[in-house]
Amino acid sequence: MYKVVSLFSGIGGIDIGFIEAGFDIIWANEKGHAACETYRHNLNADYLVERDIRDIDASKIPYADVLTAGFPCQSFSIGGAERGFCDPRGQLFFQVIRVAETIKPKVIFLENVENLLEHDEGKSFQTIYVSLAKLGYIVHYRCMPTHEYANIPQTRRRIYIVASADISFSQAFSFPDPIPLTTKVADLLDRKVKQPDVYYFNKRSSFDEYIRNTVVSTAFIYRAYHGSIKAMRNRKCPTLTASMYSPQNAILVRDDYGARRLTLRECLRFQGFPHNFYFPKSITMEDAYRQVGNSVTVPLIKRIALSIHDGLA
Repeated sequence: MYKVVSLFSGIGGIDIGFIEAGFDIIWANEKGHAACETYRHNLNADYLVERDIRDIDASKIPYADVLTAGFPCQSFSIGGAERGFCDPRGQLFFQVIRVAETIKPKVIFLENVENLLEHDEGKSFQTIYVSLAKLGYIVHYRCMPTHEYANIPQTRRRIYIVASADISFSQAFSFPDPIPLTTKVADLLDRKVKQPDVYYFNKRSSFDEYIRNTVVSTAFIYRAYHGSIKAMRNRKCPTLTASMYSPQNAILVRDDYGARRLTLRECLRFQGFPHNFYFPKSITMEDAYRQVGNSVTVPLIKRIALSIHDGLA
């Protein structure tokens, strides 16, 4: 079984995708305590190291066939400040290089926002590409929307990078092809079920009233963005974000009982997490929304991981 070392593991979305593709996660690292609680609650992993990667001696990290990293995206995102490598979070990419240089994995798998390609007129991506090439890796990359590659109706667009030091792997590897979108938004929602009151906007506030008066149709899913609400007429869920706990940035639906935000279970479905994945009671609802918004689409990761597995075989 091929082994994986996972950096910036979050709640384990990338790791679950690789596990489902037949890999063994032998070491993982995540700094955020709440994310670590969720990870351990679901993966029961004694290999997860809860520390800042900058404080970890790379020589203490075990060798693995694959190094994965969903390194922080806020520095390159249109929704963020786009400070790139001027932001300490953006500089965390170089921790991936530091670890890769030490453990020398056969394959490196990276995930980030699509805007990484265009950020700073392409210079940020060029830095990443050259950094990998200098270590002897041949780089493959592709932007892959969730609704085109995972049969999940979420318009989440991300760049995936697969780099290998092996020429035969690089010649054989290819990203998976698009697949038909047969799953509908309605298939992932529980409109007929009364949800806990915390999900509904029933307060006597002006914004709650705005939501109730705007989110009126069961035919659409709605997106609030900086306080403005629009119906998604493309029949897809907008990108789940780390800020969607806020009513001003929430994803909204009308069910048989009123206007509400997506439930956490529905969010997990739109990311393709297993049915038995749960958030522990020890974390806040705001943390849970942030975690799922910061995570990945698991079935898409699994498809890429299967292609990596085939290339290593």
